[in-house]
Parts: sequence; structure tokens; C-alpha cells
Amino acid sequence: QVQLVESGGGLVQAGGSLRLSCAASGLTFSTYTMAWFRQAPGKECEFVAAHSWIVGRIYYADTVKGRLTISRDNAKNTVYLQMNVLKPEDTAVYYCAAGLYSNDYARSREYAYWGQGTQVTVSS
Repeated sequence: QVQLVESGGGLVQAGGSLRLSCAASGLTFSTYTMAWFRQAPGKECEFVAAHSWIVGRIYYADTVKGRLTISRDNAKNTVYLQMNVLKPEDTAVYYCAAGLYSNDYARSREYAYWGQGTQVTVSS
């Protein structure tokens, strides 16, 4: 049984930082593209970043480039999202997702497994 468990969310002031973690189990971690998505109240689920170890590529949404960094530790079956210079518009529930590599890495339907989400709130 595949499980993805996020942690590290919380309340932070604008300009601050947070690091999200997602611990995976039940899958061959290194072969999966790991991604972060987010969903703000009243909005659709939005792609944030993806890391494919198997093809050696990292992708970011334009809205987070230069502020958020995705990384992974295959030995720990964990993916991270370092979030710097946070803005109020970054407020959302952040979800970790795992899927086989796809050119449509920004589409949520490409990911078979999802975590339960962790809330990030950025105050102004």
C-alpha cells in the first residue's frame, strides 16, 4: 500500500520560510516523479514543482521559480519543498504526489498517489 505523508506546514509571516517534507512508502521511490501541488480556497489545484530522478529533471511553476526549491533524498524516500520569501498568495493546502514520468508533469491526473495535504498560511 502506497502512502505519502506530508509535514512541515504552518503559519508564517510574509517574507518568511518553511520546509515541507513528504515521506513515501510502499513504492520504488527513485523511479517515481515526485511533485508538489497546492490548492487555495475556492481555486483549482495548481502545479508547484516536480522532480524526476529517473530522467534527471526538475520543473517549477512560473509563480514559484526562484523562491521555492524541490529536492529529494532517495535513501530516505522523502521529497522536500523549501519555501522562501513566502507571499500571502502562497497560502494553500500543499499536496505531495507520486507518478510515473510523463511529459504532462504539471497535470494532476498524471499522478497516481497523493498525500493528505498540509496547510500553509502566509500572513501579510
